[in-house]
Amino acid sequence: MPGTRLITQVTAATMAGEGYGLVHDAAIVIEDMRISWVGREADLPQTFATAERSAMDGRLVTPALIDCHTHIVHGGNRAREFEMRLEGASYEEIARAGGGIVSTVAATREASEAELLASALNRADALIAQGVAVIEVKSGYGLDTETELKMLRVARQIAVQRPVRVVTSFLGAHAAPKGMDPDIYIDEICLPALDAAHAEGLVDAVDGFCEGIAFDPAQIARVFDRARALGLPVKLHAEQLSNLGGAALAAQYGALSADHVEYATGADAQALAQAGSVAVLLPGAFYTLHEAQKPPVAAFRNHGVPIAVATDWNPGSSPMGSVLLAMNMACTLFGLTPAEALAGTTKNAARALGLDDCGEIAIGKRADLAVWDVTDPAELSYGIGINPLHRPIFGGSI
Repeated sequence: MPGTRLITQVTAATMAGEGYGLVHDAAIVIEDMRISWVGREADLPQTFATAERSAMDGRLVTPALIDCHTHIVHGGNRAREFEMRLEGASYEEIARAGGGIVSTVAATREASEAELLASALNRADALIAQGVAVIEVKSGYGLDTETELKMLRVARQIAVQRPVRVVTSFLGAHAAPKGMDPDIYIDEICLPALDAAHAEGLVDAVDGFCEGIAFDPAQIARVFDRARALGLPVKLHAEQLSNLGGAALAAQYGALSADHVEYATGADAQALAQAGSVAVLLPGAFYTLHEAQKPPVAAFRNHGVPIAVATDWNPGSSPMGSVLLAMNMACTLFGLTPAEALAGTTKNAARALGLDDCGEIAIGKRADLAVWDVTDPAELSYGIGINPLHRPIFGGSI
């Protein structure tokens, strides 16, 4: 059949339903960039028998991975702060001394759009090489209108130059510029920058950092009110270093996700479940910052909160460019099962981005797949520093 591709000789982890949704001795039919049939090869409808075949010799195929929380557009690095933390300084101490987010702001403002794009493409390439087909990219290292828009334009360009989808989040409420009152910053810079970015079509969602070193719930609520007025969904960095009520606020606004959530409570889990929000776990930041408070995974399970996993790739608290490593760490540090970790980087990660056309191998979904040199899906979380990707399939193209 012209224009139809048939993937055969695979074990398919469809991620449909509970667990892996495994189909052994499977075949997948791709038409017009989407999946039109999946099942046991022995049950393949005769109408697809003449399609172009690509045999995968018994390998595992999963939905392509999704990194649903990154900061990969930024200038500079913070390797010196890494040294400072090892010498005993805390994340808060570094931030209050003018380091942290504010130091990256200076480097990002100084970088040209071309320079930011070149470095962001290198980071995107590392993710694509591990089977990632969707990357969420945040602004937040500009803290002025010009640089916030520059970051979002660069994020959009990644998808133009690479076989990957990019979902953007406006994170103007990431930190207040040094010496500036946070309320004045929200009113005079953050909200006008959000309006300008939305007018330019650069924003898919609105994010914020609700923390003692950033913004309180009342300040974030003003940003979320503007997002609601613009018809944009919201998400939130919440309860990473303390519990300020960010997760409850996210639930109140029906957020796509609450991210980090180490200090979330059982009540927060219940609220997120009722709101339909996803809890995004970011073990890279937990590891890098030597945190001890783990997210309440049992409460999320008990209340039926979908759990996603992401890299949080950023220059300060999580300089980690591997979704596979994030999966392993979510299992070893937070107690997720390998099936939960894979769901967290496929179907639940899609939900955290408000996407309903990816994250599962199912009829009608995009043909974004990853073929692995493994036979057991648990191997994807089991390996440390191992990349078993055989080949990616993006929109049906191998």
